[in-house]
Amino acid sequence: MISYTVYGMSTSPQIRPQGHPRRWLILGVICLAQLTVLLDNTVLNVAIPSLTRELGATTSDIQWMINAYSLVQSGLLLTAGSAADRYGRKKMLIAGLALFGIGSLTAGLAGSTGQLIAARAGMGVGGALLLTTTLAVAMQIFTTEEQPKAIGIWAAVNALGFAAGPLLGGFMLNHFWWGAIFLVNLPVVALGLIAVVALVPESRNPRGDRPDLLGALLSTIGMGALVFAIISGPGHGWTSGRVLGTAAVAVLVLGAFAYWEARIPYPMLDPHFFRDRRFTGAVAGAVLITFGMGGALFLLTQHLQLVLGYGPLEAGVRTAPLALTVVALNFSGLSAKWAARLGTPVSIALGMVLMAGGLVSIALLDSGGYAGTLMGLLLIGGGCAVANPAMAHAVMSAIPPEKAGVGAGVNGTLAEFGNGLGVAVLGAVLSSRVPSAGLAAGLQTGQLVGAVAVLLGGFVAAALLRRAERAHSGVVVAQ
Repeated sequence: MISYTVYGMSTSPQIRPQGHPRRWLILGVICLAQLTVLLDNTVLNVAIPSLTRELGATTSDIQWMINAYSLVQSGLLLTAGSAADRYGRKKMLIAGLALFGIGSLTAGLAGSTGQLIAARAGMGVGGALLLTTTLAVAMQIFTTEEQPKAIGIWAAVNALGFAAGPLLGGFMLNHFWWGAIFLVNLPVVALGLIAVVALVPESRNPRGDRPDLLGALLSTIGMGALVFAIISGPGHGWTSGRVLGTAAVAVLVLGAFAYWEARIPYPMLDPHFFRDRRFTGAVAGAVLITFGMGGALFLLTQHLQLVLGYGPLEAGVRTAPLALTVVALNFSGLSAKWAARLGTPVSIALGMVLMAGGLVSIALLDSGGYAGTLMGLLLIGGGCAVANPAMAHAVMSAIPPEKAGVGAGVNGTLAEFGNGLGVAVLGAVLSSRVPSAGLAAGLQTGQLVGAVAVLLGGFVAAALLRRAERAHSGVVVAQ
């Protein structure tokens, strides 16, 4: 059976029996664009003392500097993916790079906390466009057989961004003023723009669906309100009027979004996707997995600094084995080979077992030293390398190729939602345990709760995907 990939659909569909001839070079270009966005998810954390001192930033200002970026980005992911499908993924990739570059320049030269917060919000708009279009383009230019390896490399860049953010931030702050952590994005953005214009083919939904403006508005408001409620919970209390009111708005608006999408001929997010067991399995598993991992890795940074006594840069160095393991296994193609042999359900289950084992190692084997943490990081890295690309591929392959942007938006939204919820809930577990049992015991409890969530998520996703595969094979045989 020959697999076909559709690309270059700006005028008329071109279906080739092979992927794009420059697909690996293009993947390098879009991964470079992706890396700039991911670095800015974590790079600001190490600059907090400098911002407090030089801009007179309050605790509230710092929270908004960090959250403005993630709040805008997570709220716009579905809308950005839909826009890429309709108007062209290359166009949206260029727009995302340009907006991210302008935001970085404004942030680097900001003279007040208000200017920096606004610039970070603008960077979030660019980040949403980049996160959705990079994965969507990768799905278009590679054949079906090559997609798992390509997604593995894409996922490895995610891990690299997680590890490199604090390291890059620490290095820049040791040699330059705080604005340099944003201005360093500019040459990368310029290089990315030139490469995208020269190399990346245009692709979009050939059907030309009408724009779903109301759906875009509802999804942006609903997701933004939901993430805001999750972010506000630990600081203001889960039963506070601010959190409950925002959560109520999120539920009402997202309910209206679901109602609207089910009743229009050109929905941004087709409700029929949820009838595909591959899609629902991947969605359910991804939320539980990112919940456990996002919260547990948040606790890990606290563990390294507050229990083991490392500084921010030292802590960043000591988390590097996780990312390096992911990078090594995915760039070498080993994880893609294992996934091909084991199948998606078993790969996800195995990866989650390794991740959960790593979290347990950090919680139980690290009695004041780094050895248990190192073992845990290596296990988590191996699990991420196997499971995360399989999960992303399960989400993307359950959605028609012409909706690749929306699929990438769903994948990104799940990651943002799960990570935010994990940080909030496991942070609350930590806060509730510290007064009675102490910091170290609170961190241990949070890590173990995260391990249970990861393990549960892996088994839920694997079971649902296994059932979907059996149902699909039954339909094929019947036909």
